[in-house]
Amino acid sequence: MQTPAEVQALCDEVRRFLVKEVDSRSRWIEENDAIPDDLMQKTRELGLFGLTIPEEYGGIGLNLAGKCAIEEVMGSTNYGFATLIGNHTGISTTGITALGNEAQKKQYLPRMATGEWVGCFALTEPEAGSDPAAMRTTAVKKGDRYILNGEKIYITNAPVANVFTVMAVTDKSKGVKGISAFILERGFKGLSVGKNELKMGMHGCTTAPVILQDCEVPAENLLGAEGMGYVQALKTLTAGRVTVAARCCGMMDKLISRSADYMKVRSQGGHKLAEYQGLQWMLADMAVQRDAARLLTRRGIDTLMSGERGTLEAAMAKLYATEALGKVVDAAVQIHGGMGYMREAGIETTFRDARIVRIYEGTSEIQRNIIAGQILKDN
Repeated sequence: MQTPAEVQALCDEVRRFLVKEVDSRSRWIEENDAIPDDLMQKTRELGLFGLTIPEEYGGIGLNLAGKCAIEEVMGSTNYGFATLIGNHTGISTTGITALGNEAQKKQYLPRMATGEWVGCFALTEPEAGSDPAAMRTTAVKKGDRYILNGEKIYITNAPVANVFTVMAVTDKSKGVKGISAFILERGFKGLSVGKNELKMGMHGCTTAPVILQDCEVPAENLLGAEGMGYVQALKTLTAGRVTVAARCCGMMDKLISRSADYMKVRSQGGHKLAEYQGLQWMLADMAVQRDAARLLTRRGIDTLMSGERGTLEAAMAKLYATEALGKVVDAAVQIHGGMGYMREAGIETTFRDARIVRIYEGTSEIQRNIIAGQILKDN
């Protein structure tokens, strides 16, 4: 477990790395929809792939607060790169850490900590995104193996992943309580990955379907007990929602800083933009939204780290932070005017990147359902 001082030192080191190694290549990443091999290697050497993996398995062992601190820093850089790392160190590894037995942890976590193996988390299906009860991927036990059949879609990191945490139905009669989790490896018979999807934003972080056709999975690769898959997925997604909110705060930091800098140097009608009260108010609203999001995020972190369920707090943080980011990036484009619409400024890239956060790891509508459901239960 890292001390606050150690976390801060790591944040500073990561920030320097991002400025030197990632920001300078952001345009290349954006245009090629890939992370350069040498950048991936430098990322491994820095230890970023092992942020949340316990130290005994070769990782840094950050807790949720530490992970969110890094996510804020990562929000200032190329979003595809930040998402690749965030997904790997978040939902793609935390399930193995939480549910895995000792043999599974020793088998997978050390190689995931070094970045030799990249992870992905496969839950969403063509008919089952926000409605997991509609999941159609099945896992049938036959002797010492499970046979998995089904298709997962929009799986972040799938094209580069070596380790797949996959949800499948083992007992349809039990609904979501009949969903189990499995660890799959690239190369397992019957597992294939589709083509990298072309996306509006988040370039550099690849996304593809995962197809399971009579995929043979050793019985010892069942993650936890049968029927525990969706329960763990909910816990994983709850923590993931807070980290997404933290990254949004970092993205808003960057947008506010760049907008303020632009207002100080750009003149219109004989005056600097910073002298116009209307634009000052826009900048003020951006800062208020950013700070409100950060406060909700920190409450979510504190609640989860105290051992409480934290579902409501995480939903509020994710809902507000992601929607605030949408407003802040829109205002940033407006402040930059025509330049904000041009690729040269980089604001339009963030505008496209920011749209996904209201969809993945639980849509804004799902967060509102969670919040309203808790209010109705408590009153």
